[in-house]
Amino acid sequence: MLLINHDKSFHLLFVLIVLLLLMKLAPGFFSGVKGATFECIERERQALLKFKEDLIDDSGLLSTWGSEEEKRDCCKWRGVGCNNRTGHVTHLDLSGFNLTSSIFYWLANFGNSLVDLNLSNNHLQGSIPDAFTNMTSLRTLDLSNNQLQGDLSSFGRMCNLNVLNISENNLTGELPQLFQDWHGCVESSLQILQLNGNQLKGSLLDITRFTSMRELVISNNRLDGNVSESIGSLSQLEKLHVGGNSLQGVMSEAHFSNLSKLTVLDLSGNSLALKFESNWAPSFQLIHILLSSCDLGPCFPQWLRNQNNLMKLHISNTRISDTIPNWFWNLSNSNLKYLNLSHNKMSGILPDFSSKYSNILEIDLSSNQFEGPLPLFSSNIASTLFLSYNKFSGPASFLCNIESNTFIVLDLSNNLLTGWIPDCVMNFRSLGVLNLASNNFSGKIPSSIGLMRHLQTLSLHNNSFVGELPLSLRNCSSLVFLDLSSNKLQGEIPGWIGERMPSLKILSLQSNGFSGSIPPNLCHLSNIRILDLSLNNISGVIPKCLNNLTSMVQKTESEYFPANNAVLSTPYMPLYKRDGGGYDIYQNKIRVGWKGREDVMETH
Repeated sequence: MLLINHDKSFHLLFVLIVLLLLMKLAPGFFSGVKGATFECIERERQALLKFKEDLIDDSGLLSTWGSEEEKRDCCKWRGVGCNNRTGHVTHLDLSGFNLTSSIFYWLANFGNSLVDLNLSNNHLQGSIPDAFTNMTSLRTLDLSNNQLQGDLSSFGRMCNLNVLNISENNLTGELPQLFQDWHGCVESSLQILQLNGNQLKGSLLDITRFTSMRELVISNNRLDGNVSESIGSLSQLEKLHVGGNSLQGVMSEAHFSNLSKLTVLDLSGNSLALKFESNWAPSFQLIHILLSSCDLGPCFPQWLRNQNNLMKLHISNTRISDTIPNWFWNLSNSNLKYLNLSHNKMSGILPDFSSKYSNILEIDLSSNQFEGPLPLFSSNIASTLFLSYNKFSGPASFLCNIESNTFIVLDLSNNLLTGWIPDCVMNFRSLGVLNLASNNFSGKIPSSIGLMRHLQTLSLHNNSFVGELPLSLRNCSSLVFLDLSSNKLQGEIPGWIGERMPSLKILSLQSNGFSGSIPPNLCHLSNIRILDLSLNNISGVIPKCLNNLTSMVQKTESEYFPANNAVLSTPYMPLYKRDGGGYDIYQNKIRVGWKGREDVMETH
């Protein structure tokens, strides 16, 4: 016998009715329940299909988009995301789809349901369309790496917009005018603004109106004028990138008064002077400091003393003419990965680094006035080490303490180093650049150098090396730049240079004691751009096949030959990681005599 409680049955009946109504009115409500299904809105699906018809999809990026039954649910298409309750398309990631500005009309079909939209890395041109005006629900909009221009008035009423990225486009005009039609709601919602890599002019806008701003990136534009102290009121700011502009004036403690959350500061490439009281202790803890070409001197900046979270410190060309205080080398900087103090007038003797910077990737102390012996480094030293243009003296025995398998660039040029090249260089199997030019090294070139099979640049210019070229050097078949000029090398020019070094673009054996004739094998150097055999004891007939080396007379768009500073493009120079921001190309320098005049040519 089944007994029914009337109160409970009435309650269950009420719940059942509510659930049935929800299923009718919002069929996606149960999408989170196992077995429940939903499909995207038909109008939005048709808009996406119409969009696909206007594209040529040779790479198959839109292969999941179709009208077939098995592809009916557009929420499962590549780059499409939907609300799991309503079925509305809420975000589109169409980055790299080769879109043009004529795709814009279809955006109107999504009304204000879109939350995230990524149209970066396409071919969008012309003015920023008004189609964005009604997308009031949009939270993230990425239009970076296109060719868009015009003002930003379309975004002025986007009250939910958190992230706006229009970097690497063709935006022009005065920066403050771009925001003149913006309203209070978007100013309070916007947290990340990225406008770097455009052609914006004028002063840095009064960003205090953006009260929620966490990240401001306006680097590599044409901004000028001073930086207002009001920037110090942005208490939520974490990252400030304004490098690569023409900003001027003095920045003091007032500019950073309330920036306790700041972790990234990029003012590089401007004419700014940072002048702080010697006892100033900033409230922030920076991770990245990029201040190259700013004025920090003449004293070493004391405010760095409490910065214990640094991963990147780049203060090259900052007019510092001082010894580096001991506290700097003793900072709690085990996380430091990039250290660049180059192009200053820092002096003194460097400490023992063997127990420091165990995780560092790049050290650049070049173009200073450091002296004494080369410091000891930890066995797993950085992948790039620049110590050139200093006054270091003594042998290079410190190299034998290094066991790194990822050593890419070693530049000790233009110092006062003496002795032989130690055989332990054979440990640097991954080395791409070895520059020991303009020192006082002597002895023979070690045969162990032939074990560095990835070597692309070898410069031993202006030393006192003697003897013949080691046969093992022919194993360095990846060489692009080989400068052995101004030494005391002898013997015949080996023919295997032409046979075993097919990528060679620069070869200088100038000012040595080579004898014999020019081997015709050099005619195999089809990529050679500079071949300098002058000031030797070479005799005989010049091989006629040298006329076939046409690369020496071919000019490229990036080639430039001013009177005193010639630059030659050699696109296959070794790439190396620099400052954590992508890859850089090592720049070689070579002296070339021409019609009684000697020029220094820089190749990159």
